Amino acid sequence: MNSHIGLHGYTTSQQEEPEFAAPEWGAHVRAPFEDDHPGLFPMPEPGPAAVRLHDAFIPSPLTSLDRLFGARSAVQVIAKLDLLQVSGSTKERTAASLLAGLMERGDLMPGGTVVESTSGNLGSALARQCALLGVRMVAVVDEFANVAALQAMKAYGARVVRVPTPEDGNRLRARVLKVAELLEEIPGAVTTNQYGNADNARAHDLTTMPEFVAALGAPPDRMYVAVSTTGTLLGCQRAIERAGWPTVLVAVDAAGSVLFDGERGERRLPGLGAGFVTELSQHARPEAVRRISELDMVKGCRMLARREGILSGASTGAIVAAIGQDLESLDAGTTVGMLVHDGGLPYLPTVYDDEWVAGNLGDVDAIDAALERANPFSTR
Repeated sequence: MNSHIGLHGYTTSQQEEPEFAAPEWGAHVRAPFEDDHPGLFPMPEPGPAAVRLHDAFIPSPLTSLDRLFGARSAVQVIAKLDLLQVSGSTKERTAASLLAGLMERGDLMPGGTVVESTSGNLGSALARQCALLGVRMVAVVDEFANVAALQAMKAYGARVVRVPTPEDGNRLRARVLKVAELLEEIPGAVTTNQYGNADNARAHDLTTMPEFVAALGAPPDRMYVAVSTTGTLLGCQRAIERAGWPTVLVAVDAAGSVLFDGERGERRLPGLGAGFVTELSQHARPEAVRRISELDMVKGCRMLARREGILSGASTGAIVAAIGQDLESLDAGTTVGMLVHDGGLPYLPTVYDDEWVAGNLGDVDAIDAALERANPFSTR
């Protein structure tokens, strides 16, 4: 038999045709969150069909960012590459758990409709997974939503509804109010309610943080997580508390976000921070909160791209900036964990575009000059 090694090391036959039986509807989404194997991705038995991994989220690898802060840094930065998810972000995990919860409760059936407010990544992941499930997706977005993400949602068959910016400037609340309106208009429609749904946190409690620790072989000393709904942060927190790991959990928020007693301000880059205090955030207890300006997000993104060859989104750039701000206070040998929440291609017209940055945030030459330093975020 002529065989080759497929994805994740499974041996796959090139000659034999597999016997196919249609799986139970939604089984691939529900399986990682069921009691018999919580948090474990249901890998198929070795064989010709073993490479079908795209139905929900994929366990992502860790990588050591040795070049990020230079050879003299005594701190080890370890990144989890969730930008490798099929739709390009860690929201694949969130979408899978949210949809699984709806199906477990009997709220979502074949042919149904899911409505959600989104700035980009969750909408893309939900639209993709709804396409696989044969359900309709309606994404409610505002004018600052990522253009590439909107195009992806439409490509997966989602309907996109735009809301204008209200007089008070609270675009997030305007989106949430529009979701409520659509739920009244569309017969049988349901919402995943990412801002208050415990299934959001469940995704990261059962998968993200346990995967990180299992791959590293020990819990990191510190874990930096970007926040918007705070579902990822809360899930990591619950995994840490349940296992008794000594990890210090750091929330990375946007300047201008109201989370964790933040002061409201204008935010141009989507995916980080919130315009109201989310229900999930009221249960989150990070040991530290770092508020990052959009200019520093740009520095962090460009630094990661130029030094490590990883093109990331704005929230990951914020994490790089937060770690840089803390770096000098950390003991030698500290292991710092972080998530690469999403990829940077959708941010090419903003974060990585000199003209956009100069027109909206500040001096591009000053950014380049800062990146000449080993740690552009050092106050020394």
